[in-house]
Amino acid sequence: MRFAPSRGRRLILAAAATALALSACSTTGTEDDDAAAPASSAAGDQFPVTVTTAFGDITIPSEPTRVVTLGWSDAETALALGVQPVGDANWMAFEGDGQGVWNQGKYTTPPEKVGTLELDMEKIAALKPDLILDTRASGDKARYDQIAKLGVPVVDIPVGGEAYKTTWEQQLDLVSKALGKTAEAAKLKADLDAQFASVVAANPSFKDKTISAGVKTSEGWGAYVSGDGRVDFLQKLGFKDAPAVEALKKDSFFISLSQEQVNLLDADLTTVFMIGVEADVVKSDKLLQAVPSVKAGHVVYLDNKDISTAFSSNSILGLKYALEQVPPLLAAALAG
Repeated sequence: MRFAPSRGRRLILAAAATALALSACSTTGTEDDDAAAPASSAAGDQFPVTVTTAFGDITIPSEPTRVVTLGWSDAETALALGVQPVGDANWMAFEGDGQGVWNQGKYTTPPEKVGTLELDMEKIAALKPDLILDTRASGDKARYDQIAKLGVPVVDIPVGGEAYKTTWEQQLDLVSKALGKTAEAAKLKADLDAQFASVVAANPSFKDKTISAGVKTSEGWGAYVSGDGRVDFLQKLGFKDAPAVEALKKDSFFISLSQEQVNLLDADLTTVFMIGVEADVVKSDKLLQAVPSVKAGHVVYLDNKDISTAFSSNSILGLKYALEQVPPLLAAALAG
């Protein structure tokens, strides 16, 4: 797979990054309304705790107080559990504290930004972390070894995991265990599952309709396939990934499309993500406009950055926001 540069490269990595996926989790209570406390609490799981990862069992001896988050949406997950990272990899290139609108106000002190694909190891070391989270990342042994040289527990991707394909459920499980917040995680998961069920019940027209998740980047056209958080989100709502797109899936959550293949985005409903290109450029693309579903108006342009990034975050609170914002757009376009 050929990645788009800079921010585009980071956003395509979303899935699971997969990683936006979509991810599009939520609470229906007050947890996501309260500012997250620093990494310290009187209650929680008893330490030491052991977390099983692709690189073996990792033991965290005591409750972490200086957490650095390096994986996609690791910081969002920690914040949802009431823990403020001191350092973070800002994958979505947000300004300020590196969080989307759905996650604002949770930091007392914004974290240091420490790099994404290329890490600033000196800056990470200077933060004196007692836990490093890299749960939705490349899963590359060389990267893990580089981080582990700091001599602190590193919680990487799950056993059997693939690059940037850690699901929100797996991420929540890994992060909550490492932070001693499994009870809080169970509540968050139950609330998000209930929200999904409510949206599905309210939108029976979604069931078994085909949908494509196209993406236009500065390098051309592509599409997300199953295994990506955005497509997983859509499938959980009842949709089926467009067969013509899914047939091209190999070992990645993203496929490139040639100019001649743009018509494969045809489905009962077509969604279009935009990375590094303006909405008017995408909407005036003659190849896209010739796609039957687009020509018929059965298309959703995800040109609102807040909605698109929440969709792509595949995090517990990003998914909550996406579930509030995306289904009405899908329903309107499907009926249009």
